[in-house]
Amino acid sequence: MSPQSDLPLARFTVLDLTRVRSGPTCVRQLADWGANVIKVEAPEEIDTGSGMGGERHGPDFQHVHRNKRGITLNLKHPDGLALFRRMVEKADVVVENYRPDVKDRLGIDFEALSAINPRIVLGSISGFGQTGPYARRPGFDQIAQGMGGLMSVTGLPGQGPVRVGIPVADLTAGLYTALGIMVALLEREQTGRGRWVHTSLLEAMVGMMDFQATRWTMKHEVPKQAGNDHPTTVPTGLFRTRDGLMNLAGGGQEMWNRIVETLGIQEQAKDPAFATDKTRAQNREKTNALLQSVLETDTSENWIARLNKAGVPSGPVYAMDEVFADPQVQHLGLEWAVPHPTLGEVKLVRAPMNIEGVAPPRRPTPERGEHTAEVLAEFGVSAEELAALKAKGAV
Repeated sequence: MSPQSDLPLARFTVLDLTRVRSGPTCVRQLADWGANVIKVEAPEEIDTGSGMGGERHGPDFQHVHRNKRGITLNLKHPDGLALFRRMVEKADVVVENYRPDVKDRLGIDFEALSAINPRIVLGSISGFGQTGPYARRPGFDQIAQGMGGLMSVTGLPGQGPVRVGIPVADLTAGLYTALGIMVALLEREQTGRGRWVHTSLLEAMVGMMDFQATRWTMKHEVPKQAGNDHPTTVPTGLFRTRDGLMNLAGGGQEMWNRIVETLGIQEQAKDPAFATDKTRAQNREKTNALLQSVLETDTSENWIARLNKAGVPSGPVYAMDEVFADPQVQHLGLEWAVPHPTLGEVKLVRAPMNIEGVAPPRRPTPERGEHTAEVLAEFGVSAEELAALKAKGAV
């Protein structure tokens, strides 16, 4: 179960203190490409709840903690904390998503860790930032969606704020932190010193607002809900067909010309309201109504085939079972089988990056403390010392 030495990140040892989703998402990016990730959990007798990550054998927990080895360590016990610091001496990365004051209280802040190992990279994710008036508030994805502006632009016009259907603040905070860790590791090759990399759910969410955010910062425009229409590009949206719904994306004059030709609306398109990108945006409802009147005369499948043949982006609107039945999704192998000693073969979702010639490992999420003896032996802990630590409640 030890890391495969031929994988891109196998030379890096990561101590994973993360919980729930944002932190585990960060660490999963490293684990999926072979980093020696050691998931540190409290012993079961002092951590009896399943937590926000869900049941250990459930889809959520199995997805975010794969490709790791697991140990138990009681960081609130002085001997457990001392052992963790001993592990830091040989590690490359520590990742945590506690509230900012917790690592300070435990003595595992960046200053303390870098005193032990100047090469250590610490990745931290919080709800609102490491400092500032909200630093000690508990963080949660939906709170960040609301405060970062996402809910204000999601949903149908006039509907009121709507939560996005995935924990996008958690996920992007994890991705940004993983990227920052890789930057710090690259820099360390030149400097020999580690860095503290940190972000928050709020920072990640505002960053992900992208052009919607810069509409405010540059032009003082407050974006509104646009429903299934693109907020600035017309026509781009959701349309009814004879047997269902489809998406169509047709911004720009060349794309509009292709739509006109494919739908056979050359005469109607002579209306000045449809002449340019600007006039179509000014007449969004009229533009969409014209397309709708034609698209509802045939099936989604037929229109999608014709429009894509003409070079116009279009596609179906799938439920999740339909996603994995799609021939392109099946071709890409996104459903990813991993053998589990208790659950048998579990189907997860593979990392969406492709690195030619590299096959990510397929290790299941570890049971609590499954690799404690194996891993601690690698850090010089003898069987006798381990037994003594267990007796004290330190591991």
